[in-house]
Amino acid sequence: MTQMTKGSNIPLTAVHLRAELVWDARPGTPDVDASALLLTEHGTVRSDDDFVFFNQPAHASGAVRKLPKQSTASTVRDTVEVDLGRVEPAVDRIVLGASADGGTFGAVRHLRLVVTDVGTGAEVARFDMSDATTETAFLSGELYRRGGGWKLRAVGQGYASGLEGLATDFGITVDEAPAAPPAPPAPTPAPAYVRSAPTAPPPPSAPSFGAPAPAGTGTSIPGYAPPPSGPPVAVPPPAPVAAPAQGRATVNLDKGRVSLAKNQRVSLTKSGAPALTRVRLGLGWDPASGGRSIDLDASAIVLDAQGKDVDKAWFLSKKACGGAIQHMGDNVTGQGDGDDEVIVVELDRLPEKVAAVVLTINSFGGHRFTDVRNAYCRLVDAASGAELVRFDLTDSKPSTGVFMCVLRRSSGGTWEMEALGEFHDGKTVKAMLKPAAQFVS
Repeated sequence: MTQMTKGSNIPLTAVHLRAELVWDARPGTPDVDASALLLTEHGTVRSDDDFVFFNQPAHASGAVRKLPKQSTASTVRDTVEVDLGRVEPAVDRIVLGASADGGTFGAVRHLRLVVTDVGTGAEVARFDMSDATTETAFLSGELYRRGGGWKLRAVGQGYASGLEGLATDFGITVDEAPAAPPAPPAPTPAPAYVRSAPTAPPPPSAPSFGAPAPAGTGTSIPGYAPPPSGPPVAVPPPAPVAAPAQGRATVNLDKGRVSLAKNQRVSLTKSGAPALTRVRLGLGWDPASGGRSIDLDASAIVLDAQGKDVDKAWFLSKKACGGAIQHMGDNVTGQGDGDDEVIVVELDRLPEKVAAVVLTINSFGGHRFTDVRNAYCRLVDAASGAELVRFDLTDSKPSTGVFMCVLRRSSGGTWEMEALGEFHDGKTVKAMLKPAAQFVS
């Protein structure tokens, strides 16, 4: 049996496995339900049929099924059984999830993932999860293909948005509750007549608006204010959009290694040298407090010329653009020297529609960048191993995400790199997709 730690992985020799979520049975503990999502190499389900949970306890292929929950006086177990031999070729990974109903995972004591070999009953691996706080959905681990076989990775990261948030993050369609209809307008009172004075003309009536739906019901629309309650107010014209900051003039690599300042650009060309084809983007950071683990995740967002995200590489889907972009693994502490995470980009393999690749760092655990120091990104020529460009993040804000840099396709088909250092709240790359569009040009 292997005792796993967050981010670690082991090869699997057993084909028929049980992944059990186990926790202490105590008063006040939320009801926890295990689930599984069958994902393609793009990190999403093919359809809602690839979600195995309490309302859909078996996959059509027979590869994954949810077993009835078992309880004793001291523990509760909820099990997902996986037959790797029956997993369809299109399925690249099986994510093991869970949701907490009636509370958060911070109230679930001694939560652990126990994986056993169904054939022998032997325990294959165990992963203890003790750092949950406000999460209402959790990823305990994942089974993924590697080198013709399968491996198990301990994940141990959560969502504050429950089962719905977990499901939608992987492409599941979740039906929203219909919005409550507006309340009917109040009846117009009968006009009053006073004999001793002539009747005054009625004042112009205020515009009628339906009452907003009561709090907690219906579906809110982000970005829209509630209906006005008084007469209309003139809206000033929108302020002109400021031109993006250009920083200093674009430089090139003729003089060797370049150290970028925020908003400065460098052309990834060198006079008389062949174009770069394969680069490594290394990202690193240190905890602000010595010895404290900081779980940060690097990601790459792939955008077209209109700013639409066409793909992404992140810790749960490590390849993008058919493998032209590859995330090399997740560091969960920030401890030690050197790059904490590396993303490899094969520039010559990127589809023509790709206009930019934006690199982000996010804190899945909700740490703020005021808890981080010495964050940087650097670009290395994968062929020679030479560091070509470096950007050191010198400021910090209490945000959970930051746009570090962008690789941008130039008009002549060459590439440039711009240092960004723009902070944005987002625990995963999914929250960074829309705001990333501003960095296309």
